[in-house]
Amino acid sequence: MSEDLDNLRKTVISCNKCELAKTRTNAVPGLGYYKSEIIFIGEAPGRNEDLWGKPFVGAAGKILSEALEYAGLTRDGVYITNVVKCRPPNNRQPNTQEIDSCNSYLLEELRLIRPKIICILGNTAFGSLLNGNSITKNRGKIIKKNDQIFFVTVHPAAVIYNPQLRQVLKDDLKSLAETLDNIKKGKSIENIQ
Repeated sequence: MSEDLDNLRKTVISCNKCELAKTRTNAVPGLGYYKSEIIFIGEAPGRNEDLWGKPFVGAAGKILSEALEYAGLTRDGVYITNVVKCRPPNNRQPNTQEIDSCNSYLLEELRLIRPKIICILGNTAFGSLLNGNSITKNRGKIIKKNDQIFFVTVHPAAVIYNPQLRQVLKDDLKSLAETLDNIKKGKSIENIQ
């Protein structure tokens, strides 16, 4: 299965489906453990991600790594990706056409990895995957849709602008790790909508 992910990475790297291909330095396919039980899905690559061709390697990536460590998880043990695989100019939010252009890549990542939980990071991913529109009202929640379990939390980049969210993100990821443990033990998951 990791060979399939490698092939998908190559397809993403050479993608020209939308206008973002003209302004990117590098496309940024997902990265991580191909048998991960959790997939983290953010919005889109930022400047550092565009330069390096890897997800969450800038300031938001450091915040995510810190929160993962707090929760007892490691970057090597999870898979991290974005709704959109190329950086929108000036870090603007991706538009519907850009999201739609990358959707098949995201669906293929999910199909290949088959995570127990999808962790949604921020409003763009929340809207794209679950038609949600208020991350602050829904963060920390478990949502079940189409036999898939989703966990919703703030985007690590939000911590840069609102440092009070640092502990919120850490606590949410700790709750996410506990939820995964409960799933693996066969316990019923509370608060599933």
